[in-house]
Amino acid sequence: MTETPEVSEQKVSNFNIPNVLTTLRIVMVPFFGWALLIDGGDSITWRLVAWLLFGIAMITDKIDGDIARARNLVTDFGKIADPIADKAITGMAFIGLSVVGDIWWWVTIVVLLREWSVTLLRLSILKRVVIAAKDLGKLKTTVQAIALATLTLPLRDGDLPTGLQPPAEFVFYAAQVCLAVAVGLTVWSGYEFFRDVWRQRHAIRAS
Repeated sequence: MTETPEVSEQKVSNFNIPNVLTTLRIVMVPFFGWALLIDGGDSITWRLVAWLLFGIAMITDKIDGDIARARNLVTDFGKIADPIADKAITGMAFIGLSVVGDIWWWVTIVVLLREWSVTLLRLSILKRVVIAAKDLGKLKTTVQAIALATLTLPLRDGDLPTGLQPPAEFVFYAAQVCLAVAVGLTVWSGYEFFRDVWRQRHAIRAS
């Protein structure tokens, strides 16, 4: 009688540290938006709170990804929830900063259209076509996070001490330059993503 070999691989539970951190980022989104928009974005204290929340979200994004890969805790839930959490917090930052007048609305619209279209397409083809994250996309994410985090600070608040206003104004415009670079990288990396998807799907159909 032939014995059936036991399956050594165990299914990873969805209840793990990376998924908890991902869920925490999603929960933080409305609180971040609320803190950013209090008093029309003119509260120094609440802008600093928003900056802290955004910073925590970006740090936990790096941590949960590292833990998931190092401990082989990658799950279907994480594959779906992680990009949603990332786009939710950055989307809230773009929208909130446009509401308070620190980012032009057309910039927010262009970036969000690219980000969500790529995310939805990536999720829809997850099991059929694998598009690995490229260095350009990672650079875009880093530059974008730096720009948004900096612009979340109360750099143009009239209540800042007089001595801090000139350097704060300089940092604000430096962040705008950083944002412009991020927008350029966002558009180009989006083009590369859609190009690679088309090539892979064409190759699959031809095979």
